[in-house]
Amino acid sequence: MVQGTAIRRAIDTFRGLWDEPDVLSRAPGRVNLIGDHTDYSDGFALPMALPFDTAIAFATTGDTGTGVVRIHSVGFGELEITGSDDDDVPGWARHLVGVVELLEADGIAARGWSATIETDIPTGAGLSSSAALEVAAINALLHRAGLDWSPIEVARLGQRVENEVVGLQSGIMDQYISAGAVEGHAGLMDCRTLSLTPTPIPSDAAIVVMDTDTRRVLADVAYDDRRSSCERAARRLGLDALRDATFADLARITDETDRRRARHVVTENERVLVAVERFAAGDLAGAGTLMNLSHDSLRDDFEVSGPGLDVIVDVARDAPGCLGARMTGGGFAGCAVALVGCDDVEAFTVDVLDRYDFDGHTARLWVCEPSAGASVGRPE
Repeated sequence: MVQGTAIRRAIDTFRGLWDEPDVLSRAPGRVNLIGDHTDYSDGFALPMALPFDTAIAFATTGDTGTGVVRIHSVGFGELEITGSDDDDVPGWARHLVGVVELLEADGIAARGWSATIETDIPTGAGLSSSAALEVAAINALLHRAGLDWSPIEVARLGQRVENEVVGLQSGIMDQYISAGAVEGHAGLMDCRTLSLTPTPIPSDAAIVVMDTDTRRVLADVAYDDRRSSCERAARRLGLDALRDATFADLARITDETDRRRARHVVTENERVLVAVERFAAGDLAGAGTLMNLSHDSLRDDFEVSGPGLDVIVDVARDAPGCLGARMTGGGFAGCAVALVGCDDVEAFTVDVLDRYDFDGHTARLWVCEPSAGASVGRPE
């Protein structure tokens, strides 16, 4: 996948169907280097934007207050949002319906447009294809309205779409890094203060995203159970969120499952902050060790890994040049991420592709540099 291919396809398809688009909006997927399932406990994470985009070529084609929204997408499907039967749309389209409805609730005209949507982000792989779709759509409609929101404002609306319309009680990490990433940097995200601090990755490190070819639906009871467990643990400790808990506090959580969930959050927050220090010092081995510990915690304490993820992480850890590997994203299936020395990238990828063997699945690997966040403007 090469950056820009989704953009080009979206424009070309729009021209073939209709005419010239007025607006082109793109937003990247993300991979989280460390800090998963901490964002909804006001914690820390270290994601980076990927060189894979969701792109929307867009033009106003009706009344902005009442007109029909027409969507054409090779990857997603075809759709009309009319305002009368929007509850019956397929799952992926709930993200667009939510954007339209919540912008309207904020007094922003969000109807009467046609768009082609293309993506280079593997869907269902834990790389935030849904967040990228939300961010790209929000920015397109804000641009049409002459509004310029900050990345955190865009991210907040995207999170509301997930929570209030899609029905997934997720945090803000995915939308925030998609909207606000800085090219060449990961982003240290403080999910309490909602700050995003650009964090350079050393030039002798390669980030390898590893797709297990296994898939899951994230908006299910397992995800919401994890969040509820963290909230119960915080209440047991008399805290607003597990961000404020210490390791010593864990002994006061009487429910064994809640205690393990909380232990992951407490230790993961610490790992994120130390990992940033390790990257800043050029200590790739130290950063990789923290990634390994993160996966073990997600697997054993938070129980959101999956068989395919565990297999590819084990394979990666034994591959040439690997400094650390972990699952990434919501978990259960999808992608893992590895930190690899640049001199060994080719040997690493060949070895992992050759040895990964889970239930007939074939892995896909991408060597990725930290990319820029979302952008919007007139197509060239």
